[in-house]
Order: sequence, then C-alpha cells, then structure tokens
Amino acid sequence: MFGFTRAKRTPLDLVKGIKDSLAKLAVAADRRKVNEDISKNLAAMKVILYGDGASDPNPELVAQLSHEIYNNDILPLLIINIAKLEFEAKKDVSQIFNNLLRRQIGTRFPTAEYISLRPDILKTLLAGYENQEIALNCGIILRECIRHETLAKQILDSPNFWKFFTFVEFPTFDVASDAFATFKDLLTKHKQIVSVFLNDNYDEFFKRYVELLNSTNYVTKRQSLKLLGEVLLDRTNHAVMAKYIADPDNLKLMMNLLRDKSRNIQFEAFHVFKVFAANPNKAKPIQDILLKNKEKLVAYLTTFHNDRAVDVDDGVAKSDDETFADEKLYLINAIQGKNGHIGKLFS
Repeated sequence: MFGFTRAKRTPLDLVKGIKDSLAKLAVAADRRKVNEDISKNLAAMKVILYGDGASDPNPELVAQLSHEIYNNDILPLLIINIAKLEFEAKKDVSQIFNNLLRRQIGTRFPTAEYISLRPDILKTLLAGYENQEIALNCGIILRECIRHETLAKQILDSPNFWKFFTFVEFPTFDVASDAFATFKDLLTKHKQIVSVFLNDNYDEFFKRYVELLNSTNYVTKRQSLKLLGEVLLDRTNHAVMAKYIADPDNLKLMMNLLRDKSRNIQFEAFHVFKVFAANPNKAKPIQDILLKNKEKLVAYLTTFHNDRAVDVDDGVAKSDDETFADEKLYLINAIQGKNGHIGKLFS
C-alpha cells in the first residue's frame, strides 16, 4: 500500500541463495519449500543468461553471474544434487550449464577450463546415465562438454569411458539412445585425439565393440554398425582401419551380418564389408576367405538390395541409392579381381 517494490536479486544473491538451499536439501524437513527456492533462483539465473524474451542478456550481469558461479563452485554442487531437484529445475540446470559452456572470452572458454580442472564433474555427469530420472539432463550437458577437445579427451582417457558399452545397451530406449548419441560424439567430434585413442586402445576397444555388433538389441546393433563404418572410413583413422581389415574374424563377422534377417543391418554391414573387399593390399587370410567364398559372394551381391538401384542421366547428381549401386558393382568387380582401390571409398 506504500508503493514499495522488491528489489531485483543480484547475481551474488542468486548464487548464494542456491548454495544455501542446496546445503539444506539433505537435512530439510520440508524439502518441497527448499526446492521451490532453488527453482526460483535457477529460473532467475536463466533469465540473466538468456534474456527475458523482450530484451537480450546484459553482458555485465552475465559476467558477474559467471564469476560468482565459478567462485562459489555452484556447477559441481548442481550436478551432485540434480536428482533431488524438481523436473523444470533439472532442465534449467542443463540450460545454464550449456549456456556457460558456450560462453567465450577472446579465444578462451572459461567454463570448459573450469570443468577441466575438476574431473569429478565429468565423472558425476557420466554416472548420471545410471539414473533414469536424470540421464537425459546429464547427456545434454555431456554432449556440450564434448564440443571442447580438452574435455572430450578427459572422458576418453578416463576409466569411466568404458561404461558407455553398458549405457548404450540399457533396456530403457530413451536412455540408451541418448548414451549412444554421446558415445558417437566422443568418437567423431575431434578426429586427431580419437585416432590416438583408438590406436592406443585398439584391442580393448574392439573387443568390447564386437559385443555391440552382436547385440540382441536391434537399435544398438544397427547404430553400432553405422558408426563403425564412419570411423573406419575417416582418413584420420587410416592406421586403425588397416589393422581392423587385416583381421579375418572381423571379415567373418561382416559376412554374417550381410545375411542378417534385417535389411537395414545388411545395408550397414555392406558399408563395412566393402572396406575389406576393395582393399588392394589384402592380408593373406583375408584374400583366402574372399577367394574361397568368391562365387557365393558375387551371386549374393548381384541381387543384394537391387530395389535401391536407380538409373540416372549423365550430368545429374547421384542419390545415395545410385551411389550404392555404383559401389556394389565396383565391389563385385573387386572380388572378381577386376579392380580394387580403397581410396575410392573415402568421402
């Protein structure tokens, strides 16, 4: 009645409010009230970082908020406690994290630098896949972290990386799919560090990868085959590819997958099998297998997914199906000894 208005809370107020509330979560008799306070403060933080829809973020306020978040170690506290937060608050945590991870000052990314010095943050985020209620929130943050090479390398070099081979097989479809999206980013975003990782960990990695290729889960099997083709055909991974296609067990697996009951599995297996068959410098065990099965392979490939083949006039860009038809013919000729140069298979 006297015309008083409540002053807007400063970035320091918001950070201290969240920090105090997070400390109360474990001991509060009324956790609902504490969660309400956290949700309000997170929503106010998000407005500072993203704007309110009517106006853009104030750079000075963004800088102040970022500074206070780092100084008070709010990021690890939020991740440790994210499972206790309300549904919308969990989403706000992901959005706040990712906004800060994208924030750039000159050539620096301060939040990526901050996280790189606190490996427990990445460890806690990875462990989030073990809790269905927060798996997707943690996955969103992890993929933003992986955009930064230093953080991607930390995950690859961590013993926790190997948990992905379990995460992608989770029975919950949403969680497994999200984990595979993160797994794929780890293996494709930063080609040089991935090449070193695969060379250094070849035996352990592909021993586990075979389990994915033999998975009883159709989605896992198909996604893993497709990713394998992408990894092997990347020029940066040439040494890894050469080692992989020299192993007769890998060739036998692809030949079996070529005859899988699923046409999509067959198609993805074709794109890995072609690397074996088109290699002009085949190892003798590989040559022996292809020679022994030459007639059967040629007969099978001649009718393999023929419905994908489409004629096209000269000068018209080729579709994926037309490219497949060309590759299939090229492969048949290679198996018959008429040609074979693996460079043609690289994009």
